[in-house]
Amino acid sequence: ARCLLLRRRLTAAAATAAATAPLPARSAHRVFDRSAHTDRIQELAWLGRLREAREVFDAMPHRSIFAWNTMISAYCNSGMLEDARSLVDAISGGNVRTSTILLSGYARLGRVLDARRVFDGMLERNTIAWNAMVSCYVRNGDVTMARRLFDAMPSKDVTSWNSMLTGYCHSRQMVDAWHLFEQMPERNLVSWTVVISGYARIEQHGKAWDIFRMMHREGVSPDQSNFASVLLAVTGLRDLGVLEGLRPLALKTGFESDVVIGTSMLNAYTRDASALDTAMKFFEGMPERNEYTWSTMIAALSHGGRIDAATAVYERDPVKSIPCQTALLTGLARCGRITDARILFDQIPDPIVVSWNAMITGYMQNGMVDEAKELFDRMPFRNTISWAGMIAGYAQNGRNQEALDLLQAQHRNGMLPSLSSLTSSFFACSNIGALETGNQVHSLAVKAGCQFNSYIGNALITMYGKCGNMEYVRQVFSRMRVKDTVSWNSFISALVHNNMLEDARHIFDNMLSRDVVSWTTIISAYAQAERGTEAVEFFKIMLHKHEVPNSPILTILLSMCGSLGAPKLGQQIHTVAIKHGRDSELIVANALMSMYFKCGSADSHKVFDSMEERDIFTWNSFITGCAQHGLGREAIKMYKHMRSAGVLPNEVTFVGLLNACSHAGLVDEGWQFFKSMSRDYGLTPLLEHYACMVDLLGRTGNVQGAEQFIYDMPIEPDAVIWSALLGACKIHKNAEIGRRAAERLFAIEPSNSGNYVMLSNIYSSLGMWVEVAEVRRIMKQQGVTKEPGCSWMQIRNKVYSFVTGDKQHEQIEEVESTLQDLYTSLRTAGYVPDTEFVLHDIDEEQKESSLLYHSEKLAVAYGLLVTPQGMPIQIMKNLRICGDCHTFFKFVSQVTKRDIDIRDGNRFHHFRNGSCSCGDFCL
Repeated sequence: ARCLLLRRRLTAAAATAAATAPLPARSAHRVFDRSAHTDRIQELAWLGRLREAREVFDAMPHRSIFAWNTMISAYCNSGMLEDARSLVDAISGGNVRTSTILLSGYARLGRVLDARRVFDGMLERNTIAWNAMVSCYVRNGDVTMARRLFDAMPSKDVTSWNSMLTGYCHSRQMVDAWHLFEQMPERNLVSWTVVISGYARIEQHGKAWDIFRMMHREGVSPDQSNFASVLLAVTGLRDLGVLEGLRPLALKTGFESDVVIGTSMLNAYTRDASALDTAMKFFEGMPERNEYTWSTMIAALSHGGRIDAATAVYERDPVKSIPCQTALLTGLARCGRITDARILFDQIPDPIVVSWNAMITGYMQNGMVDEAKELFDRMPFRNTISWAGMIAGYAQNGRNQEALDLLQAQHRNGMLPSLSSLTSSFFACSNIGALETGNQVHSLAVKAGCQFNSYIGNALITMYGKCGNMEYVRQVFSRMRVKDTVSWNSFISALVHNNMLEDARHIFDNMLSRDVVSWTTIISAYAQAERGTEAVEFFKIMLHKHEVPNSPILTILLSMCGSLGAPKLGQQIHTVAIKHGRDSELIVANALMSMYFKCGSADSHKVFDSMEERDIFTWNSFITGCAQHGLGREAIKMYKHMRSAGVLPNEVTFVGLLNACSHAGLVDEGWQFFKSMSRDYGLTPLLEHYACMVDLLGRTGNVQGAEQFIYDMPIEPDAVIWSALLGACKIHKNAEIGRRAAERLFAIEPSNSGNYVMLSNIYSSLGMWVEVAEVRRIMKQQGVTKEPGCSWMQIRNKVYSFVTGDKQHEQIEEVESTLQDLYTSLRTAGYVPDTEFVLHDIDEEQKESSLLYHSEKLAVAYGLLVTPQGMPIQIMKNLRICGDCHTFFKFVSQVTKRDIDIRDGNRFHHFRNGSCSCGDFCL
């Protein structure tokens, strides 16, 4: 203590002497010169011109420790940590700040191990160094290690407590954060700001607002940062009334006229898309604006789709600063006006790296990858964001190998990749199943010291899951020091992707907290596994827990309802969508329309007519829906409306049109559309289009022409095309061409029972029983079993299913009795069973009996038994309806005066008063 007191006195005496002594002119010049050089280094570093900054540094005849630290800091801020490390190693007499700068640089790039090596190697550590290391762990999400270091600190200041508080808040551990906040021996405005921001981060905006009010009651006056934090919470409340209530306090404290707070308030207004006019009014009334004020308004208008208004604001900006140029440039690119964005970029006389990065991102967002690469190659200087943007752009545009090649190039240039570059690279590996490359990138992440970062861990789980390596998935997940909700969701997705549904369910049930992505993942998994009942149960639980469903969940469930043919359930989900204001969203509206079409409901037209916005998927869904229902003329009419609306057709459009023509027998129209594809729109016909044409020609009786059409195709026909020809042969009883088509199908898909059954149908219809027996022998030899016919129907929110020859249904005796009575009534009305397609050489009475118990006949009998008289009946079937059942249902609709709709494996049949909507054309 005495030595320390003596040292302080000597230092004070030396300082007094230095202050009173005359300063030599050369020394003053030298001090000024050093300061000027250092300022120039800082300026060039801020502009991203590190090479020039280093030239200034190297030219300095005398370098102070401040100059060394400035240059080291410049390298660290630009991600050039190897250069920074070289300077640290070269310096003599570095101080604690030197090590702390390097430590912080490693921390920003997630290189925790390197940061810890610097920390452990420091001969002297002050509180600042301890705080820097705690912040390093905090930055990388390792709150456990941060807390251990925090507890080991020999002394703590308020910054130490705030760093730990920040760690808890950033990791969303707000219970621990609040407990630490209450223990703090001293709080400053940063403490209040961090905890307010933490609650805003987990979207407990009301709690954040309450804490601000508590702070205000304790007499603590807000500063700019604090006021900005509470404004973020108020923004999350989406209550303009609260924002308006905050303005008197801003006026009282003099902050509303403060340009920073005014900009934050403007930002709060602009977050509400419906309040853009109010935001604009506030903007016009601001007494002072800075570059961020202008850029905030420009960005808000651009994001709200009002790009012309954004451009007008930009034109009024007297400075047209880099943030404003970047905001407008980004908005133009987002709106697809990439040419205008490039013109703006070219007008910038000396664009900084931020402008280059914005333009590259704009190109990537518009799929103009080559243009982005050309710009990237021309950049005078690249930072880690430049590399990350290019790597992400390649991966997001499907050019995954180029993304990985660029990562390798970055590494060759001596730059360790950023977290963003690594996660994008893992995404690229996932897309192409590149497990070995993924392992190498994983090793690079370990080398960079960021393998324990939660973002990296989540990306690794996804990558290994998609590559099918669940052992690595479990290892990564178990070793993660911080597991957030995204980590659990990624783990569940990996399990689902690898068909481990029960394991996924177990993990889901044990999650401490779930978000809407968790529910989306598990509901989607059960829906895709065709376990619709459980998917719906999860949805009910989700609603019970007051979790608001998002568009993907609603879309998944509506698609499932369409596949099951469950219109009642679909209507209930439609009601939920309306309640939460999702029904008007384009993706949900499209799913609603598609669901109603698949369920045979006229509400599909109502949804289409009510849509304020339509895309190509909307029009294609409507055209395809018309085709499924045999409404060929209406599909063509809708196509003409689509063209009038200025929407260009794509390949899917023509598949729908050709199907519509095929189901309605519109041969000439079908040929016109097929030729129009390449002639008018430059679209190359795909296998699906050729299959539609084969089906169209075959159904109309031109089986020979259909076969020749296949032989003349410029591409190799697939199973769908040969199956279409075989189906036509079945309709028109052409055994010779049918045999040739079937032989092709047996070679392509030997296990598909439907092909054998269709050939048997042709032979049996012609009485060729020897050939029928031969087909059955081949099936037995190949181990092929006939897929049983299955029909189902929904009655009072419950699904009832039947299989051909069903004896297991609980009311089967009543169903069979009803069916026998119905059979008698139909025979009296003129119905004659069509036994020509029975696949066994048995007597006529046995043939009629086997036909009687087809699954759809059992279903209609049950419907007649349990539903009120006159109520329509709707049946779904997995296979195509046979000719006899088709005739049977025409008579049922006539005798019972019931409307009967059947959706078979091909299309809808609407039976009304003894006739079918297909006109007997699509059997």
